[in-house]
Order: sequence, then structure tokens, then C-alpha cells
Amino acid sequence: MRVLLVGAGGVGSAITKIAARRDFFDHFVVADYDPARAEAAVAALRGEEQRFSACRIDASDEAAVTSLLAERGCDVLMNATDPRFVMPLFNAALAAGSHYVDMAMSLSRPHADHPHRECGVKLGDEQFERAEEWEKSGRLALVGMGVEPGLSDVFARYAADRLFDEIEEIGIRDGADLTVEGYDFAPSFNIWTTIEECLNPPVVYERERGWFTTEPFSEPEVFDFPEGIGPVECVNVEHEEVLLIPRWVGARRVTFKYGLGDDFIGKLKTLHALGLDSTDRVAVRGEDGSEVRISPRDVVAACLPDPATLGDRMTGKTCAGTWVKGTKDGLPREVYLYHVVDNQWSMAEYGSQAVVWQTAVNPVVALELLATGVWAQSGVLGPEALPPQPFLDLLTAYGSPWGMREQGNGAGAAGR
Repeated sequence: MRVLLVGAGGVGSAITKIAARRDFFDHFVVADYDPARAEAAVAALRGEEQRFSACRIDASDEAAVTSLLAERGCDVLMNATDPRFVMPLFNAALAAGSHYVDMAMSLSRPHADHPHRECGVKLGDEQFERAEEWEKSGRLALVGMGVEPGLSDVFARYAADRLFDEIEEIGIRDGADLTVEGYDFAPSFNIWTTIEECLNPPVVYERERGWFTTEPFSEPEVFDFPEGIGPVECVNVEHEEVLLIPRWVGARRVTFKYGLGDDFIGKLKTLHALGLDSTDRVAVRGEDGSEVRISPRDVVAACLPDPATLGDRMTGKTCAGTWVKGTKDGLPREVYLYHVVDNQWSMAEYGSQAVVWQTAVNPVVALELLATGVWAQSGVLGPEALPPQPFLDLLTAYGSPWGMREQGNGAGAAGR
């Protein structure tokens, strides 16, 4: 397998470090708009450099990406950019006859009249519109294959297949006790994506109503996270799992809630109130009188520290997981399937901070399953459309086991 990895930021660089320890591929082409960043990602691999090469690519240039896939003979495009570039990369892979994997789906647009009640364009709608073309091509577009979405969706399918007869609710719950020394505001993940998912109307799925929206940060609840993280208040946030899971897993209700904290929510609300979350370009006049057009959100991103550089200042753990409630053998059951990464471990083992490493490991596992033919379907599919056990077994083999806790008795068991 030959892989074109587009995006050599924090997650992209972590992908190369993880993949370098595996032998399922022949070559990774690491491409980025900034060639120095792509070259640095390859150089960091030292002895494994011969299986990686660096080049420049503009992820918004669909024709150039299509040509690069053909020129380098790549079997799969791994998208590690932010969601703005999903569609040109997705379309380029289809045009080139390559498989495609991403960690975030095509962008949503709120309903024009009732944004906090009805869905407008949903996350992933643009990709699913081309599902028939992908299926006819015999290629797989594996969408939402990070940690959330991604591993959380695998957990949902595993629960449906192995743990429950009927599912009342699936709730993705994400929380952490991470702190970053020396910063009042230092998001541990891409701020462009964080603003997008946190300030858009959250989507909820109910079997009787279908998909609908609510107010941002609605329905707060305190969730007790495992492995010492403890109770964290979580709120509704727009996320792909709510759009993906109901397509393949039967459940009465599906939600996504994120542990953000009052301070973080307050800062996001301030950005929104000032219009600094906008992606519309505005004119800014430079000292020489020339005019530059730039989006306020890009300015915010440029002013904040790169999340990939925060690992040395960060302490604590991050937890991603899927809470499931239903019945098994006629009895009520409630479980939390989860994956915890300690920043001290990920920095010592890979030199990557916990959140980006946890995001990066899952698409690498998926690429290995594609390369070995274990996952061999075609079309536009979410992770829950594919067999979960091989993925969970391989994740454990990568040295990062998952866990399961039966809710109500506090017991936890390592995944196997």
C-alpha cells in the first residue's frame, strides 16, 4: 500500500510516527501546503525516513491532488487537514481511483430559519450524496475515522453486536483532566475545528423525530470518567457520530456531549459575540497601505499556540468513549466503552501530546485493516459499518488498549 497523507500538522505528524513502527505499507507521501512542515515530519522519523517522502500540495486544489495521487501511485488518500478541505480531497481521491480516509466530515450549514430546532445541511451530507459513485468505483471512502468520530463509532457497533439486544440510547462522552502550564487559553486540538463544532447548533437523533438541533452547550450533565479523571460536566456539541451511528446501528436516541468547562465555553461565547469565529474574509489594511483579506477565525488560530507544541507543558489524561444503555437477555444494562491516553505516556513514547496522538492512532489502525483486506467494503461508509472486533484487537496490539465499565458498579475491565 502507498499512502498520500495530506496535512503534516500535529495529527499528521503523529500519524507518521505511529505508522513508522508498522510494516503494512510500502510508502507514505507526506504532503502539506508548507513544504518545510512536511519535510520536518519526515525528518523526525530518522531511521524510517526511506519509507516516507515529503512534498508540497494545496489541499484546496482538487486537480493537483488528483494528479499527485496518480503520479505517486497512491492507493489511499489520508486526509489530516481541517474540515474546509474535505470535499476537494474526497473528490480528488474518487477521481484518481484511490481509497479515502478522513477524521472529520464535510461541513454543515445551519437551517436558515430555525437553526436551533431543525437541521440545515448536516455534517457529511455532501459526501453521502456521492455514495453511489464510490460504490460503483469499488473504492472505500471511510469517513469520520479518528477517535471521535472514529473509535467512538467502532464502540457503538461493538456494543450493538456483542453487548445488547436492544439499545435505548448511545451517548458519546468525552472528558479530560488535562492542564497546560503557562497559558490562560490553549486548546489541545485545532481551534478552527473546535470553534466549528462547539458554536454550531448541536444535532440530536431520536428514532421518532429523526435528526434535529438544539442550542449550543445545551443539556449539561456530569459524567464520571474512568482512570482517575473523575466527574466532568459535559454539554451538547455538534459532532459526526450523531449523523453516522443511526445509519448503521439501531438506537432510540444518539447524542454527543463534550466536557468543555465554564471557562472554555465562556471564551468561545466571547469569540462568537465579537464575530471572531467568522470564516468570512474581512479587509485589513497593512502599514504600507495595502489591503489583505483574512477571516477572523484564521487570525484567532494564528494567535493561539499550535496544539502539537503543548505536550511538554501538558499534564493529565484524555478520555474518549461511548456510553450505551439498553437491555441484554431481558435485563437492563448500561456500559461505557472507552479509551484513555496519558499525556506523560504519549510524550515519552511518541513525542506527541495525548489528544493529537489519540486522534492519530485510529486512522493508522484503519489503514492497516484496509491494507490487509480485513476491511474490504466499498462506498461511503462510517466506521460503524465495518466489523469492530478486528479494529479493537489491532488497537490493543498497537499498545493502546481500550476499556469497558459496567455502569452502576464502577467496575472496569481492559478491552480484549
